[in-house]
Amino acid sequence: MTGRMFLSVYLIRKKADKIGGDVLKIAVIDDERPARKMLIRRVKEVLPDCEVMEAESGADALRMFNEADSFDLIFVDMDLGDMEGITLAATAKKLFPAAKIIFATAYSQYAAKAYEMEIDDYILKPFDPERVHHVVKKCIGETAGGADREEEKKEIESLIVKKQETERETEEEAKNDATVFGKIPVTASRGILFLEIDQIVYAETAGHGCVVHTTSRSYEINQLLGELEKKLAYYGFFRIHKSYLVNLSFISELFAGSGNGLSVHMKGYESQELPVGREKLKTLKQLLKIS
Repeated sequence: MTGRMFLSVYLIRKKADKIGGDVLKIAVIDDERPARKMLIRRVKEVLPDCEVMEAESGADALRMFNEADSFDLIFVDMDLGDMEGITLAATAKKLFPAAKIIFATAYSQYAAKAYEMEIDDYILKPFDPERVHHVVKKCIGETAGGADREEEKKEIESLIVKKQETERETEEEAKNDATVFGKIPVTASRGILFLEIDQIVYAETAGHGCVVHTTSRSYEINQLLGELEKKLAYYGFFRIHKSYLVNLSFISELFAGSGNGLSVHMKGYESQELPVGREKLKTLKQLLKIS
């Protein structure tokens, strides 16, 4: 370890004494296990002795908050499935006013939202190790002053522009790479299947893979729903729930479901009620041009 790195770690740990004791308490809230584990790994590269608690949903996080006395850092994913990350972050600020709250998200627009809500910082997925290290050190260190805050705001605006440009380039690449003559290749137990994109009605999580329902039959595939979502994102598909990805052109009805929220029926599968996540409803209505 270099002298500069040793001094940096030493100062971080001294600051931890002022914040909450000898051991920093950190919460990582994300509904995707790989993302949680990667973020925890990056945080521990800076703070190897910290105590980490994790939650996989908004409800799980609320139970964790109820059991904890305090937190020093709280990482909140913005798309938790059962609750908006913004709502959870607001609750965390009330329960733990001394804690630093960091948005962790794949969506660049939430970076600006972090500053509107006076959230302490943000990190974008996929996690950049240097960015995570910087944010952790900054949040454990002294709070940024007004001038520093303005500089960080400019940095965010620059990063958002770069990410949006990258997303546009990635969209074109994904659209070209994901399909073969209007078909999408998927991995099944018997080999590679090529499914007609315009015949896919919806897909749902099942075990370690998912089931793709087409106009003619259903297929069990070995790919995660998130992987399928990336391939179909530019062909009129939308993830209405953490467990369901639908072809918007096959939605036949949006109605009050058996639970507290709304659900959809899909053409050819009207007997199945697919719930719409509360945080997805606004975007779904916009896509369906419902006021």
